[in-house]
Amino acid sequence: MGYAATIDATRHVFPDLRTLLARASPLRSGDQLAGLAAGTAVERMAARLALADVPLRTFLAEPLIPYETDEITRLIVDAHDASAFSVVASLTVGEFREWLLDDTTDTATLAALAPGLTPEMVAAVSKLMRHQDLIDVARKCRVITHFRNTLGLPGRLAVRLQPNHPTDDPKGIAASLLDGLLYGCGDAVIGVNPAGDSVAAIVDLLQRLDDVRQRFDIPTQTCVLTHVTTTLRAIEQGAPVDLVFQSIAGTEAANRAFGIDLAVLHEAHAAALSLGRGTLGQNVMYFETGQGSALSAQAHHGVDQQTCEARAYAVARHFQPLLANTVVGFIGPEYLFDGKQIIRAGLEDHFCGKLLGVPLGCDICYTNHAEADQDDMDTLLTLLGTAGVTFIMGVPGADDVMLNYQSTSFHDALYLRDLLNLRPAPEFEAWLERFGITATGGRLLGLPPPALAAALKDLTGETP
Repeated sequence: MGYAATIDATRHVFPDLRTLLARASPLRSGDQLAGLAAGTAVERMAARLALADVPLRTFLAEPLIPYETDEITRLIVDAHDASAFSVVASLTVGEFREWLLDDTTDTATLAALAPGLTPEMVAAVSKLMRHQDLIDVARKCRVITHFRNTLGLPGRLAVRLQPNHPTDDPKGIAASLLDGLLYGCGDAVIGVNPAGDSVAAIVDLLQRLDDVRQRFDIPTQTCVLTHVTTTLRAIEQGAPVDLVFQSIAGTEAANRAFGIDLAVLHEAHAAALSLGRGTLGQNVMYFETGQGSALSAQAHHGVDQQTCEARAYAVARHFQPLLANTVVGFIGPEYLFDGKQIIRAGLEDHFCGKLLGVPLGCDICYTNHAEADQDDMDTLLTLLGTAGVTFIMGVPGADDVMLNYQSTSFHDALYLRDLLNLRPAPEFEAWLERFGITATGGRLLGLPPPALAAALKDLTGETP
């Protein structure tokens, strides 16, 4: 079939939709590494001009990865809601961009449309957008989920409290956990990345986290971010599992590299639901994604990394998770080279996830060998806050001593909440006030409540 556009009397031809999308992507090192990126800025602009004229229906007729060989493609095609899609079915990608930015396209309209959109459609339109466009549309999208509290409400910003420790030392985890609570963090989830992956160690961590939650009657959820199959074994042993975690990708082959497929995710979803631990709702899954995962597994099928990332959100959407987030700069500079590329990717991911109906947050982060620094993270943090990001990470000092990367701190969450007048999840906010951590309106009181102070000394041997 082919697609083409002419610039300055030079005709640029793109043989298929997969090539067109790749050439239209903003420059990033991962697409260069894969040999998919446009060779020049002129070629990139030609691809965008051609992409703007592609009818949205084309993405239903021309799968980027064959239906017969990829279960994610089958999921996307089989789950597509033609009735919801009918609202925009006559539009081209360029016209869809204009429709999204129109003031009459509101939150309710976008929520109703989400089941009718495919990842390829939202990835395509994102490639035609400036940062302000990505922010403006994402801010209109609201995805509300429930477990022990309510996440995604307007005017709210949740924080995952991430008390990792390089040896899973209980005292170290407890100290970071209580430190985060004192800064008003933890409403999204108290989630630990374990250093070990034995079932016994995971069960022990789950029990310790649940003990703290119950001891202080905290209206939140806990999670140990181990492999889904390990969590299944922990459930079989009676462990107190709130959320099932798994890293996911946008192709069957990439998920296979993670040791998963849709069948095991269905099994885990059913197992978590059977526990009935949620009090306000039963959104029981937690997913993480990141641009470059399919390429790093040599499982991208010639599809650009941002479109592969958007396909991962179709997997997440299918399981109605409580939380999903892009760990945007974690995979490294081979895929997102510098702060500029990380910022762009974070805004793209948030836009695509929210437009597809996924409760997307962001781990605003970078590795120490990337051409990025904390000023870049401050920029992305602030932009995502204005875009209505569901949740961010709270890491002690923004430096994860177990995973060895840089993220956002408890203080960063306070900054964003204060700057944009955002508040924690309502149930968690009420707990913070009731427990004496914050005053009415969210201001920190500065000193740890006596119960938390005693707990810190009890659990760590240290006085705050």
